[in-house]
Amino acid sequence: MKHVLITGGAGGIGLAIARKFNADGARVLLCDVDDSALARAREEMPAIIAVRCDVSRSEDIAALFDTLTQEFGTLDVLVNNVGIGGQTLPAETLPVDQWQRVLDINLTGTFEVTQRAIPLLKQTAGTIITLSSAAGRFGYPNRIAYSVSKWGLVGFAKTLAMELGSFGITSNAILPGAVGGERFDRVIAGRAQLSGRSLAEEIEIGMTAQSIKRIVQPGHIADLALFLTTEAGRHISGQMLCIDGDMQHS
Repeated sequence: MKHVLITGGAGGIGLAIARKFNADGARVLLCDVDDSALARAREEMPAIIAVRCDVSRSEDIAALFDTLTQEFGTLDVLVNNVGIGGQTLPAETLPVDQWQRVLDINLTGTFEVTQRAIPLLKQTAGTIITLSSAAGRFGYPNRIAYSVSKWGLVGFAKTLAMELGSFGITSNAILPGAVGGERFDRVIAGRAQLSGRSLAEEIEIGMTAQSIKRIVQPGHIADLALFLTTEAGRHISGQMLCIDGDMQHS
C-alpha cells in the first residue's frame, strides 16, 4: 500500500490526484489552506486525512509532518502541488510583497515540505512529483512571479533526481498547459480584463499555441502522477513531463 502526501490537495489538480490515489487503494494525506475545500474532500473520501497547512509557515509544515508520522509512519509518494498564481500585472507594477508571497509558497514552501520528506522517502525509495507549468518553460507575460517560481521548480525536480537517485528515489516535474477548472477560469478572466477581449476570444487565442486544441482535464494530470509511481514509471526521473497538447508558446 502506498502512503501519499499531496500539498494543495483539496482542489483542482491536487484533488484530482488525491482521488486517483485514493481509488488505487493508497492511503492519502492532503493539506490545504481552504477549510471548506478540506471538509468537502473529507466528505467525498472518508478514508483520506485532510489537514490545514499554510506551507509559507514553517510551524504549519512541522505540524503536518507530526500528523504524517502519527498516521502513516512512512511515506512513499510526495506530490508537490501547492502553488498560487499571484496578481496579473506587468513586472514594473507588481508590488514586491506580492512577488514575495508567490515565491514563499511556490518555491520556499515546496522546499521545506520536501526537505522534511526526504528522510522518509529514502527509507522507501520513494517518488517525488512536482507540479510546474507550461509557464515554467515559456515564460508568462504579466505573471512574472508565477513563471519564475515554475521555472525554479523544474530545476528543483531535476536537482533532486540527481541528489537522490542513489537512494532509488525518482523526481520529476509535470508541466501542465491549460487545465480546466476554477483556476483556468480566473486566469482567462484576468487576461480578458487586461486585453479587453471576451473570455471566448481569450480561450481561442490560447488554443492557437497548441497542436491538440483541447483543454487538459485535471484527471489526466492525475493519471500521469499515478503512472510515475508504477514499476514502469519508476524508470523515469529528472524529467520535464509536458501535458499540454504540444504547446509551442505561452
